[in-house]
Amino acid sequence: MKILISADMEGATGVTWPADVLPGTPQWERCRSLFTSDVNAAVLGFFDGGADEVLINEAHWSMRNLLLEQLDERAQMLTGRHKSLSMVEGVQHGDVDGIAFVGYHTGAGSQGVLAHTYLANSITGVWLDGVRAGEGLLNAHVVAEYGVPVVLVTGDDLTCEDALGYAPGALKVAVKDHVSRYAAVCRTPARTASEIRAAAKEAAALAVRHEPVRGGPFTMEIEFDAEHLAAAATVVPGVARTHGERRVAYTSETMYEGIRTFKAVTTIVSAAVEEQYG
Repeated sequence: MKILISADMEGATGVTWPADVLPGTPQWERCRSLFTSDVNAAVLGFFDGGADEVLINEAHWSMRNLLLEQLDERAQMLTGRHKSLSMVEGVQHGDVDGIAFVGYHTGAGSQGVLAHTYLANSITGVWLDGVRAGEGLLNAHVVAEYGVPVVLVTGDDLTCEDALGYAPGALKVAVKDHVSRYAAVCRTPARTASEIRAAAKEAAALAVRHEPVRGGPFTMEIEFDAEHLAAAATVVPGVARTHGERRVAYTSETMYEGIRTFKAVTTIVSAAVEEQYG
């Protein structure tokens, strides 16, 4: 049994504000250990549950945040940027039986600690076929095309609620309770590590590949906080304005194509953001 862990940082234990997750800050250095603790707890739990292999895909920001030296020696970690499937890289090779979303968060325009979708700001909403979508929903659709179930989700309490919509059968662990976008009631790392490990052990039984889900075509709509960002996004072939000056949309036959187009849009848009005026 092979498990893939997609590891994001905003939903990690103790993380509540931007400096906790921005590479290079003192708070980020401190929170790297908390993030690594959550991920390692999942690793341990999956091995407890009978996994033969666990691959961790670093999915936050620079994708160089986890502390390799603190991970269980049986695990392997894929770190660094410029991956074909970004947050779920590794799922496409046909050998993954289940995936865990560890440290996830809610999407742009939703309540939740550090809520966003791919870009920390600039995007105010994403909709997939008319349904507001965060990274969890988008990535769940991608992995479904490879027949891989989402078996575990960790993050704040609202992230766990959100996961009921795209992975109802997955185990969920809330490591903190949302108060505002930059505040939460946090559990201690000793407690969250224990709870994540126990949930991962149970979730291992759900790691059974199924027939690939071909649900396309998919229409993605993206809303930005400024008109010029929508204009920048239309440089990507197939992306066009819709419903006003700050929204764009495109349609893809598969979510593989859809997520890659989304990544292209966010890359171009991030380059169009000016430091003070956005």
